[in-house]
Amino acid sequence: MKHNPSLPIWSVALPLAAAVYYLLGLTSLWAGSIGSLLLMGSVISAVHHAEVVAHKVGEPFGTVILALSITVLEVGLIVSMMIAGGKESAVLARDTVFAAVMLILNGILGACLLIGSVKFHEQFFDRKSATLVLVALVAMLVFALILPNFTVSTSGGTYTAPQLLLIAVAMLIIYATFMLVQTVRHRDYFLADDDDADHHADPPTAKVAAASFVLLLVCLGVVVMMAKGLSPLLEEAVRNMGAPHALVGVIIAVVVLLPEGLAATRAALHNRFQTSLNLALGSALASIGLTIPAVAFVCLMMDLPLMLGLPWKSMILLALSVFTVMLSLNHGKTNVLYGVVLLVNLMVYVFTVVMP
Repeated sequence: MKHNPSLPIWSVALPLAAAVYYLLGLTSLWAGSIGSLLLMGSVISAVHHAEVVAHKVGEPFGTVILALSITVLEVGLIVSMMIAGGKESAVLARDTVFAAVMLILNGILGACLLIGSVKFHEQFFDRKSATLVLVALVAMLVFALILPNFTVSTSGGTYTAPQLLLIAVAMLIIYATFMLVQTVRHRDYFLADDDDADHHADPPTAKVAAASFVLLLVCLGVVVMMAKGLSPLLEEAVRNMGAPHALVGVIIAVVVLLPEGLAATRAALHNRFQTSLNLALGSALASIGLTIPAVAFVCLMMDLPLMLGLPWKSMILLALSVFTVMLSLNHGKTNVLYGVVLLVNLMVYVFTVVMP
């Protein structure tokens, strides 16, 4: 007998309350605190609706939907804050994408490795899937965040307009090819051993899935509007702390990645590490492979400054994170040490952002 769950009230009420808050235009400190809670609630609602839709369409398309949803959030937040202006907006895309990649590789993946290893001792996955993602991810990271520091047509970690257009197109080609591999040619690499309809709860009805899809779009729009409305308070808070402006990018990345992190850790807790891996690495790939091209096209059309090259300290931390992940995923099974090392990497990264 099929089980057709209805949508929980909170998943509808929270984004609607956030939309009302945004329309009221409240700007006081206490109102900002309430707005932050409503923003988090809208993000959690977004991941719930994305998971409903993902359950309906099945794997690996479900994880692709989640990753694309997160990318829409990230692009919307970055572009809206860059258009708002400010002398430091040129590095906002770089800082946010770099923070997202570091949080995913070290934070989300590290937490999944640790949780799964503690609870189940070892969890298994298809290492070919990890290899495919990492091949594409490394190329994109170099194109977007490393190479701008070594081109000579411009200075200061920037690309010329033709160079930026070429890099954006190259990254889209890589991402599109990966999507073809993940969903068609080598789809079996990304399926868990128990990805059988008989092993899981019945999918939602078409009516519930359609409602969740609409509400997912609403939640994404509300989150972008809320983040734009709260961004002045966020930047002021960072300035009052005396912290570098790069912390703004970290906070944006945390908000954007909260749905993906919750979904990935939940999968690890249920002994579905392949799903956790798909979510984490797929999100990292979408974060850089779609966000950077989208931001690049907007900057080219609106003549906005865009600085992508990372400083040396960040390049070293990025290289350490990618190398550690490569070694951790080389054997097709998890280990508690891998998770601990990645989480320590994250701790050092966040500490050096706050205290450079």
